[in-house]
Order: sequence, then C-alpha cells, then structure tokens
Amino acid sequence: PDLPWPHGFTLRGGGVSGGAYASLNLGLSSGDAPEAVEANRDRLLAALGYGRDDVCAFHQVHGRRVLDGTPGWFVEQADAATSATPGRLLVVSVADCLPLLFVDPVRGAVGAAHCGWRGTVQGLAGEVVRAMSQRYGSRPADLRVAIGPGIQGPCYQVGPGVRPQRVWSAAACTHCEPDRFYSHRRDAGVTGRHWAFIGVPRA
Repeated sequence: PDLPWPHGFTLRGGGVSGGAYASLNLGLSSGDAPEAVEANRDRLLAALGYGRDDVCAFHQVHGRRVLDGTPGWFVEQADAATSATPGRLLVVSVADCLPLLFVDPVRGAVGAAHCGWRGTVQGLAGEVVRAMSQRYGSRPADLRVAIGPGIQGPCYQVGPGVRPQRVWSAAACTHCEPDRFYSHRRDAGVTGRHWAFIGVPRA
C-alpha cells in the first residue's frame, strides 16, 4: 500500500503456537497457551524494533470509540486509535474483521481501526477520520487508507471523505486462505489472531 510510514499486516507463519493456532497467533482471547501468545507478540515487536512501552493496543469491543493513542497493553476498551507521537505503534487484532490503517503525511498522524460489521454499521472508519481532523487538523483529502485482509464481501465501504485513489485494499479473504490466515468463522472460533499495525516514525 501507498503508506509512507511503518505499517503491516501479519500472516499466520513465523511463531511458536501449535495446533489450530499455528504459528504466529497474537490473540490471547483465542484459547491458545498464553505463554505462546506472549512469545509471539515479543517476537514480532522485536522484529519491528518496538517495545511494549511503545505500543497502543486495546481491548476491542465492536464499538466506535477512538482512543488518543497513548501507550497501553490491551486494557482500555475501544476499536480504534490515532496518534501523532513519534515512535508510537498502533495495533489492532483481527481474525476476519477488516483492519484499517490511516496515514496523514501532511500532519504526521496515523490511525488504526478494527472494523467488524458492528463497527462498520456504527461508522467507525468515519469516526477515525473525524478524530484525526479534530486532534491533528487532518483533511480527509490528504488521508491514505489501507484495508487489510479480512472476510470479503461486496458491500463493504470505507465511507465518504477519503479519495478512492488513496484507498488500498489487500483484497485477500481470510476465510478462503487457511494456509495464510486465521479465520474465526471458518474455524468455528478455534483459531488465532492477526495484527495490523502502523506507527509514527521516530524523530
């Protein structure tokens, strides 16, 4: 995607989890062994050059709350966050829901959202755009957005305000590619979680 700052979407390979969670499961709520999940998380953060104190990660509740992305480790309840702090990494956890990453290269701000169908119906993507506008003066026309892997459907929309040519989609279906992706629906809930992440470059 045409996002100029550190970002990515994890696949399921490269971790230590076994069985249905093999191998880079990053979600504790999945039923996997906690020590394996924490080892996977630390492995990924080390590869990215971040520590846990740099991360804004939150307990996702399928709502529309957008945090001001201060450091946190899965405690606050929200489904999105924004930041303009150098060195901050925003993280969302998914296993079918769509991860959305936002960059405003003009104002130096980023956003990340976990968009399941409930969040989509509640306008979460638009809430992130509004939060970035209010907090950093972002203009929707300047934003670049990437939609990560998730269950695909013909009716999903990002919402008005962002230019279509600035939106990138992985167009990869988590349900159809078991070798690459976890899928909550395909695996009847016995599956891992991916992360989507984006960070503000260090000063």
